[in-house]
Amino acid sequence: MTDNTAPVDAGARERALYPDTSFIVQAPAGSGKTGLLTQRYLRLLARVESPEEIIAITFTRKAAGEMRERILNALASARSSRQPEDPHEALTWALAGEALEQDERLDWQLLDNPSRLRIQTIDSLCQSLARQTPLLSRFGAMPGVTEDARPYYLEAAQAVLDELEAGDELADAIAQLLRHRDNRMDDLQSLIAAMLARRDQWLRLVAPHAIDDGDPLERRMRIEEVLTRLVEEGLEKIETAMPEVAREMLPDLAAFAAQHVKADSPVRACLDMERLPGSSTADLPLWQCISGLLLTKGNKAKWRSPGGINKSLGFPAESSGGSTEEKHLFRDRKQAMQQLLESMQGHAELEKALANLSFLPTAVYTDEEWQLLDDLFRLLLRSVLQLQLVFSQRGEVDFIEMALSADEALGEVDDPSDLMLRLDYRISHLLVDEFQDTSQNQYRLFRKLVAGWEQGDGRTLFLVGDPMQSIYRFREAEVGLFLQAWEGRLGDVPLERLVLSVNFRSQRGIIDWVNHAFPQIMPLHSDKVHGAVEYTRSDAYKPALAGPAVEVHALLDTDEVSEAEHVLRIIDEAEAECPDGSIAILLRSKAHVADVVRLLKQQHHQFQAVEIDRLSQRPVVRDLLSLSCALLHAADRISWLAILRAPWCGLALEDLHALAGGDLDATIFDLVNDPACIARLSDDGAARLQRVLPVLSTAMSQRGRKDLRSWIEGAWIALGGPACVAEGMDLEDAEVFLQLLESIDSGSSVVSPELLNDKAAELFALPDAHASGRLQIMTMHKAKGLEFDTVILPGLGKSPRSDDPQLLYWMLRTGQSGEPELVFGPIKSAREKENRTAEFIKQLDREKSQYEYGRLLYVAATRARKRLHLLGEVKTSTETGDIREPGASTLLYQFWPVISDTFMERANTADTGDRAADDGEDSDDVPVNHLRRLQSGWTCPAPPRGVAGMEEAAQECDFDLEFDWAGESARLVGTVVHRILEQLGSQEMANATELERFSAIGRRMLMQEGLPAEQLDAAAGRIDDALAGILQDQRGRWILATEHKDAQCEYALTRRVGDQVRHMIIDRTFIDANDDRWIIDYKTGSHTGGGMDEFLDREQERYRQQLDDYAAAFSRLEGRPIRLGLYFPLLNGWREWRYKE
Repeated sequence: MTDNTAPVDAGARERALYPDTSFIVQAPAGSGKTGLLTQRYLRLLARVESPEEIIAITFTRKAAGEMRERILNALASARSSRQPEDPHEALTWALAGEALEQDERLDWQLLDNPSRLRIQTIDSLCQSLARQTPLLSRFGAMPGVTEDARPYYLEAAQAVLDELEAGDELADAIAQLLRHRDNRMDDLQSLIAAMLARRDQWLRLVAPHAIDDGDPLERRMRIEEVLTRLVEEGLEKIETAMPEVAREMLPDLAAFAAQHVKADSPVRACLDMERLPGSSTADLPLWQCISGLLLTKGNKAKWRSPGGINKSLGFPAESSGGSTEEKHLFRDRKQAMQQLLESMQGHAELEKALANLSFLPTAVYTDEEWQLLDDLFRLLLRSVLQLQLVFSQRGEVDFIEMALSADEALGEVDDPSDLMLRLDYRISHLLVDEFQDTSQNQYRLFRKLVAGWEQGDGRTLFLVGDPMQSIYRFREAEVGLFLQAWEGRLGDVPLERLVLSVNFRSQRGIIDWVNHAFPQIMPLHSDKVHGAVEYTRSDAYKPALAGPAVEVHALLDTDEVSEAEHVLRIIDEAEAECPDGSIAILLRSKAHVADVVRLLKQQHHQFQAVEIDRLSQRPVVRDLLSLSCALLHAADRISWLAILRAPWCGLALEDLHALAGGDLDATIFDLVNDPACIARLSDDGAARLQRVLPVLSTAMSQRGRKDLRSWIEGAWIALGGPACVAEGMDLEDAEVFLQLLESIDSGSSVVSPELLNDKAAELFALPDAHASGRLQIMTMHKAKGLEFDTVILPGLGKSPRSDDPQLLYWMLRTGQSGEPELVFGPIKSAREKENRTAEFIKQLDREKSQYEYGRLLYVAATRARKRLHLLGEVKTSTETGDIREPGASTLLYQFWPVISDTFMERANTADTGDRAADDGEDSDDVPVNHLRRLQSGWTCPAPPRGVAGMEEAAQECDFDLEFDWAGESARLVGTVVHRILEQLGSQEMANATELERFSAIGRRMLMQEGLPAEQLDAAAGRIDDALAGILQDQRGRWILATEHKDAQCEYALTRRVGDQVRHMIIDRTFIDANDDRWIIDYKTGSHTGGGMDEFLDREQERYRQQLDDYAAAFSRLEGRPIRLGLYFPLLNGWREWRYKE
């Protein structure tokens, strides 16, 4: 086909530009949907009175930017250039010309004012809606939007759990949930935080149950109705798929088998069966009995082999009959059952439906399950309310909150808000790209935006997407919503269906292979309830190329390194064939990339890999992470043992056991400072420990006195960290981690291990700035929308990691009516094997995931223009050499019906020398793990100037104090009091009851910091004294009052002093009624000597320069007078002075 030949779907493309009709368009991979959207947008521009009447919604900023650029380029081209020869480009040029005529007639000046083009992401649309009605949307001043709200989720979760000690009305529910999870408070906090991160899915449906004051039995019955429907739907599938011959034979055979099994066999339930059971929940046990007869047991239940019918299933051998008549009966019944099984072997849908019976839930909850669900509903709703308080205090929200607020601002379809009515007047045309990735909440938003639209009123809806490319379930995309709209309507708007079929991207060889393979991978029929999408064939526009378009590389018994070496050979061949061609290595998971990246770097291949090469498993980053956690948290034994095992110390395992194995309660830092413990070490171990101990001791003495990065970096350098790296790029990785420390250092609170580990897990190696982009590595999800000459898909035989447990399991599905239905299942207890309802929900999720795995492969395969390479590894039996079927969660399992023959041929032709491993008897090579470590007598060279050496820094920060907070306990008291004062300064002044809650929080924080139990009561008492002093002290209440103008807690400033940059954290600052700027520093010491005034005067002189520096930084920002103060909450002490430049 030539470039000027009209595509076979030209009629559908032309129809899509009709400006008065609403459409839903299925646009497969490579079909040019962005170009079609651009053309329709231009056609609509020529007809509207204002460009703002058209709204185009995309799901990524990149897609929005690309569409905006295409429209502006088309307008510019139509103004300045001649009509192109290419038919598609000529049509775009003509449509742009019509739009320009309207632009000039109405004086829009779009090329000078491109912001009038309303092309935006769904997130930005929600922000704009919330911005227009801040009161309706719960916001006063418009908050900022954070892309990482996990710290806020954890904070809200902790605040809810604090209510257990405060005796709140929710305390009993929290206590019950804690018992359910073995009293693991941290576990429950993380589970609540994870639920908050997905609250947009369950909040609207959970809230009515949590706040409903009606009959609790009625609430329970409403939820159980969904369970009942699920059971009935499962049984209806069996009834529909059951062939007529089975309907006739099964009742008699099942009843016969029930007469001849043991009394305790479940088959006995079929004893009086005269006809097949129906589809009510009461029929479930009978169907399970039939399933037991027809299918094998286990997770991969399949049709029984006819030869497997025996007396244990109720079919005795002919010879066991007592009479000739009975012998004939036994023979006939057994043969009939075998014949029935023979006839059933091809009925895959029935096989699957029967197998799923083992996962169906019971139709009602037990009383214990319901009580747990009821507790969860109330706990989750309270968590959401607490999260909103956190957002309000922090002045920023997450994208979910913005979307929920936009939804609330619009009102309901039958009770629209003023905003919705105004939008109904202003919006004439709505275009939605990637509609297959719509979530339930986004679908609900679209329905509201088009509520009241009628056919022929001049307003149109244009939905474009490809259900075969719906791969974002982890972002709550629900492909069933596309299938629902495909039935011809979204809300009240009728939709005409259009299908594009031409693929302009890939050569015919790839298209032919895809058309052959994916009907075998994807389900035969679409199902909106279960998320199944059937395959729609594509038509090739480009001709076939010489040579194989698709190659399957069957790997047997290999490892990750061997597969990575195979990938490199493919890259070399592709570069030799086409030196300027683009190559992409597409992976299912970032966890599958390590060996490929390492080999590429070793062979000096330049490549681009943005956010793909994780650093959390690099030794240098692991060691830095352990060092950070150990120094931040003295009680973290695992991290302390890790830094003693790290290369800069290198203690042998025997020495670690001798040091810590006998005392499981003491901190490792206490043990390494105990001469008796050191005496138990080997001579080498003792020498190594003596070298690093002064560095670690000095580092511990500097806690809280330096910024986080300088503190950890200085300790790492002094320990010899840079000398332990294996190669130069390790130093780059270390720099990335140190930059992380700098970014999360608030200066006012201790960084939690959870936050540090979460952030470290998100670190990636820096991209190669010199790479041309011809070779790229990315995930399959990231590749969506891109194309490459050669695509390599390695790791198809690898399984993804299992999902983390959830506090509440739910399945939000599109019911037969098109309305969302939510199924609930509580998390199992720590001692419970499973919760049947939760297991059913997880099975439904696995089923949907299996369908999505096939779609993910389709997306990956259709990125290729010229060549596609598939690499997968399977294991073979060491006894027979037979190939073992890939695991069900692997992508290779999806491909198996298509490419299994290739693996069989490989197994038949490969001799033992071709395999990476044989029986293992002939190999003398035993892998040995050598401990990499510095030599015992290694000494650290002097660090470069500007990097704080540990001894020098200790001299700078060490000083003798007269009062009783020079120890570790007092330092932690100071940290905790500072954090509580920060909280008090951002809310109305607490009363006595609230201070009790803060007291409980303070005690828990001390415990989390690892403060020894014998010091806990005294330290907690100091915190209580400080809080009580603030509550009773008029000056303290004045300092923390929220009425002040521009009041801030833990205010961060950065100032350049000479050639150095100084970071400052101001405890409290505000502007008083006299328009004076106050800068106040808290001091949590308690004076034990005589002469209080003398003590306070000395403290004033001691900290005068520090506060003057703060004031000097502020004076550059504003011109008002500045007053400085030191506040001692334990002493009711106060010193103040005016700043003079």
